[in-house]
Amino acid sequence: MGQENDSQLNLVGFSKFVRSNPRSDRFKVHRFHHVEFWCTDATNSALRFSWGLGMPMVAKSDLSTGNQTHASYLLRSGDLNFLFTAPYSPTLTPTDDPTRPNNSTASIPTLDHSASRDFSSRHGLGVRAVAVQVDDAVSAFTTSVAHGAKPSAPPILLDNRVTIAEVQLYGDVVLRYVSYSNSSHVSDSNPDLWFLPGFEAVTSSFPLDFGLRRLDHAVGNVEDLKSAVSYLKGFTGFHEFAEFTAEDVGTSESGLNSVVLANNEEMVLFPMNEPVYGTKRKSQIQTYLEHNEGAGVQHLALVSEDIFKTLREMRSRSGIGGFQFMPSPPPTYYRNVKKRAGDVLTDDQIKECEELGILVDRDDQGTLLQIFTKPVGDRPTIFVEIIQRVGCMLKDEEGKVHQKGGCGGFGKGNFSELFKSIEEYEKTLEARQIAEPAAA
Repeated sequence: MGQENDSQLNLVGFSKFVRSNPRSDRFKVHRFHHVEFWCTDATNSALRFSWGLGMPMVAKSDLSTGNQTHASYLLRSGDLNFLFTAPYSPTLTPTDDPTRPNNSTASIPTLDHSASRDFSSRHGLGVRAVAVQVDDAVSAFTTSVAHGAKPSAPPILLDNRVTIAEVQLYGDVVLRYVSYSNSSHVSDSNPDLWFLPGFEAVTSSFPLDFGLRRLDHAVGNVEDLKSAVSYLKGFTGFHEFAEFTAEDVGTSESGLNSVVLANNEEMVLFPMNEPVYGTKRKSQIQTYLEHNEGAGVQHLALVSEDIFKTLREMRSRSGIGGFQFMPSPPPTYYRNVKKRAGDVLTDDQIKECEELGILVDRDDQGTLLQIFTKPVGDRPTIFVEIIQRVGCMLKDEEGKVHQKGGCGGFGKGNFSELFKSIEEYEKTLEARQIAEPAAA
């Protein structure tokens, strides 16, 4: 089925793209549920992200809870859930003992020791799973496979109340389906009920909250955009929400092509990028693919309810275990911001944007404030985006007010500034790589 859509992707660019919502999902997708990072040391990775993003650790599944298969630590801020998982020695949990029919103590039963170690060896710190909550994980899985999805883990019922299943997304990343037989416990304080069975609550003596509230979109870098879009669109039914070509978002030195896929409610967004070739410099997407040894999650966009508060907190920790940011644009950029968004942002807010390095863009519906960290690990691969969307408030049938998905776009007007920052950052790495052999 995915191959049938292969000929339908014909990028026309941002200005000619006409947005429409056919509401074509093949199964009900509610929201992003969590993101799981595979790493070699879950404790330190989780604590670093907790400190840097202001996300308290709220749950754990490790030796102290009876899990001899892996250590997993859950950070939560609002509806944003980050899970960090590292395997223990496989000798602790033998899988071929006939006297132990239920021998796995794992709370994430889809974890495979050899696959996890190979993942970390190939990619370094990275996202293994992007999880979405669905009505029925079994139905989502079977429907996906019937329409071309490559199965990764068949449906598994946990404690007779939660079902998880996985299909391949791109590279070594999986799309994980999570469904609950009874949703009444979703807001319960016990993570064994609202998250996954086997997790116990962690009480933090050092509460953190920088204002992050949910995952807006998860961006993937792929070798071939046409086939990747066709594949994901084919088995989910997601529709094209936005697209950009190198002419839209590149610089004189490099560029990319990009397509954003969305679910019916347009709150689960999957942008995907591919490199372009023949430019003066190697595309940043190609650099990612080389260092990541293939396709993977490039960045996670996290929604803040107050981006000024979030950035003040994050920047105060940049040099002491937090995250560093891409270089800020020149002062001329902020003089133009007043022309583009002076009706939305006050002079004081624009000044604060300049002080904090926040980029500002808008589309025909709303305004987007955004900023990007430098890569969060050793390799120039995965990074984090902090955003706040302004405008596009709607009322649903029940009278509840909510913000339309993707309000303000994806920063098309800022792509060139971001690219310039990344190009300058990569030049510093290249200069060092060239200079050292010469010195030797």
